[in-house]
Amino acid sequence: MERYSRIAIILHWTIAALLAFQISLGWGLEEAGARGFAAFQLHKSIGISILVLTLARIAVRYWKPRPAPMEGGLTGALAKAVHLGLYVFMLGGPLTGWALVSTAKVTVPTLIFGTIPLPHLPLPHGVHEAAENAHGLIAWIGIALFLLHVAGALRHHVLMRDGLIYRMVPARSLGMMLALIAAIPAGLFLGKAILPKGVAASAPAAVADNAAEAVDMAEANVADAAAGNVVEAVADNAAEAAEEAPAGPPPVWTVQPGGKIGFSVTNDGDTIAGGFSRWTADIVMDPDHPETASISVDIDLASASVGDPTQTSMLAGDEFFGVAAHPRAKFVAKGAEKTGANSYRAKGTLTLKGVSKPQAIRFTLSGTGLKRKVEGTGTIARAAFGVGNGDSSGGLAPNVSLTFAFDAAGKLP
Repeated sequence: MERYSRIAIILHWTIAALLAFQISLGWGLEEAGARGFAAFQLHKSIGISILVLTLARIAVRYWKPRPAPMEGGLTGALAKAVHLGLYVFMLGGPLTGWALVSTAKVTVPTLIFGTIPLPHLPLPHGVHEAAENAHGLIAWIGIALFLLHVAGALRHHVLMRDGLIYRMVPARSLGMMLALIAAIPAGLFLGKAILPKGVAASAPAAVADNAAEAVDMAEANVADAAAGNVVEAVADNAAEAAEEAPAGPPPVWTVQPGGKIGFSVTNDGDTIAGGFSRWTADIVMDPDHPETASISVDIDLASASVGDPTQTSMLAGDEFFGVAAHPRAKFVAKGAEKTGANSYRAKGTLTLKGVSKPQAIRFTLSGTGLKRKVEGTGTIARAAFGVGNGDSSGGLAPNVSLTFAFDAAGKLP
């Protein structure tokens, strides 16, 4: 029996498995909401892959000779119509999806499998609804054509027993045929399996930490309002410190390599966590006399990352950090207070995205002498700084949790 070329066979079953995966995955994306961000990115990557493979399949169709049709008449014409419809589906589905994301109100970059940037189509936003409707309609038509194609293959193999399906199998082997067919339900299963299962457990302990840090932030705001401004609050601290002078000049601390500043925020129940890879800190403080503290931390906002390339690239935009206009964030505090045996709290000012607001942090010191380990937390009300001010941020929690940890070596002046 004359068969399709080996490359045509490979493309046929690969596209079929990917279509099954794509249909299964796409069905659950609307319910997944923000929790399905990674799955949505994969859906786009698979869609473009199907588009490329379909173009290759069309090229092979005209490059390599095909077996002659086994039926004519009405059934032959129906088979040709189904094949033509499937090609429209395989091209139209990815293209309307591409148009959909290119015209969405929320601009989300597309990175194919997290690496290759896909430019948006130069289409007006007004076609978004039409693209969305067409994408959904094509999906349903594609499912119907898919089922007709399978039904036709089964008719030939089971009822007519003409072995037609073996034309799309590398060898006349029942085991190989079944293995290739099994790729279809496998794709359906995997598409469903990668969807998020319920709401991720954002631990109660993390919620408690957020609440405690929110109290710190509120205290800082109240203190600022009562005193009039941060400068007056610092002056009050300095006046109190003068009553109990430190034993000597406070040490100057140098942050050692390997330190981390991280952040996390819940998004529709899931937690997005990331950090900054570039930052510096200037610290002067006597742990026994924390009122001597002078803390300045400078953060390169362009170094922010959340692990996912697409979401990371969005952080630099105006909706979040606005790196082009405000490349750096800075926290400055004068003086600190002891809250426990090795625990401290510093109230200062955070400048982020051109806005300066009171900010409190808590930290602990471990170690002795001029070798200390610093670990701390803070809570930032993102809306006060215009962070997360767009449509894609609707599911973000109002407070962002901050964590930091580093080793520091002290030196007496």
